[in-house]
Amino acid sequence: MNIFVANLNFKMQDDQLRELFEGYGTVGSAKIIIDHESGRSRGFGFVEMTDDEEAQEAIRNLNNAEQDGRPLIVKEARPRSEMGGGGGGGGREFRPSGDRPSGDRRSGGGGGGGGGFDRDRRGGGGDRGGFDRDRRDKFR
Repeated sequence: MNIFVANLNFKMQDDQLRELFEGYGTVGSAKIIIDHESGRSRGFGFVEMTDDEEAQEAIRNLNNAEQDGRPLIVKEARPRSEMGGGGGGGGREFRPSGDRPSGDRRSGGGGGGGGGFDRDRRGGGGDRGGFDRDRRDKFR
C-alpha cells in the first residue's frame, strides 16, 4: 500500500521516514519529495508498505502523532487521477515587446483542467494559455 505522509519536518531524511514506519511492518520504500529548484524538502513524502494490514496499522497510529513537534498527516495515497485536475503544458504566450519576459512565472502555461494543488499556479486553467493566431494581430 502506498501511504502519503505530510507535515514532515523539513530536515527529515528518507531513512528517518523509513525507520518511523518500520515499527509497524515491512517498508518497501520511503521517499521525501524534494523541490527541484531549491533542493529542499517539500514537507511531504510517500511510504510503500508491502502488507496492507501493517500499512493500515501504521496509518491509524501515526496520523496526528507528533513528530519533531509537528502533527503528522498520514493517509492512504490516492492515484494522481483521483486528485483532480492536472498539469497542462508550458507553451509560450505571445506578448507584445516590452511586456513580461517569457520566463516570468505568470506567462505561458495553459492547457489541462483545474483542480489539484499547485503553489506556483503553473499549468491548469483550461484553454487560457497563449493567444490564438487570429487574436494576436490586435496586439501589434
